[in-house]
Amino acid sequence: MVIHYKCPSCGSDMAFDADSGKLSCHSCGRQDDIETFSDEYITRTFTEDDAKEYHCENCGAVILTDTDTAATSCSFCGAGVVIADRLSGVLAPVKVIPFSITKEQAEVAFKKWCKNGLLTPKGFMSANRIKKITGLYVPFWLYDLNSEVEVHAEGRKVRTYSRGDYIYTETKYYDVYRNMDLYYKKVPVDASKKMNDELMDKLEPYHYKDLKTFKMPYLAGYIAEKYNFDDKELFPRVRQKVRKFIDSYIGSTIVGYTSVSYRDKRIDMKKDNSYYVLLPVWMVYYDYDKQEHTFAMNGQTGKVVGRPPISYGKVAAWFSGIAGTTFLSLKFIQWIVGAGL
Repeated sequence: MVIHYKCPSCGSDMAFDADSGKLSCHSCGRQDDIETFSDEYITRTFTEDDAKEYHCENCGAVILTDTDTAATSCSFCGAGVVIADRLSGVLAPVKVIPFSITKEQAEVAFKKWCKNGLLTPKGFMSANRIKKITGLYVPFWLYDLNSEVEVHAEGRKVRTYSRGDYIYTETKYYDVYRNMDLYYKKVPVDASKKMNDELMDKLEPYHYKDLKTFKMPYLAGYIAEKYNFDDKELFPRVRQKVRKFIDSYIGSTIVGYTSVSYRDKRIDMKKDNSYYVLLPVWMVYYDYDKQEHTFAMNGQTGKVVGRPPISYGKVAAWFSGIAGTTFLSLKFIQWIVGAGL
């Protein structure tokens, strides 16, 4: 089933506007609240099977998608459509964080971010090389976790002192024990096989106070993916992700020792809850030196992640500058010391 949202004033297609947080008509400028938008202006096209081919209600063109796409735009008339049967039943998200950054704002923010790259090649910053910016709702699972932690360790305090002609080293050993319950709320893990996990992790954090109850109009005008992995399949990954925070926290509670050796560290991690949500991401595709570079931007906060090309000439010059500055500083200190003699 393909869904269109028609403007009650002029009949054109409406799409979600990140700036206002409403359904917006680009033809007449009308805006409607998603919560109160009438079903009368929602048109649905049904299909007998879950094929990769749908028909646009607006212009009649064939919309081709892969089986993971849940929202897209018609390539012919540009109408935003939502493929509802890929967002229903077990595939229905519980929550969504709507886009709060528009495409125009994303482009400006990305260019500003690029200008901070002092070691990128000449021309990378100044040229308008953005090939495409795509607003994408990425499927995530949010986990609420409870971890029971028990730690046995040995702490050592080493003190060195001298008496007469002798130097003494004193080592004291301590039994260290920790037993604690740790709770982590809304730990995100992306559930799309298309998205780079490292890239998605670096987009964090999102502000979960802005989570909304999922409604399909939020997706109108954007691309959305359905999840490829359920919460059980991704639990080992969220365990690995949270384990790093737990290890860091344990270390923060054992201080004041010269060294610490862990005898036993037991972490029993359990899932209290998991939520299927859609989070906003701007994907930026950038051409440079006959190659396409991919960057991602948090569609809520504007945080940009990616790896721009590096100019090795600028890197060499930067290190040379540091070396030169250090040399001049030493000469200046020598001059001051010499002048004071």
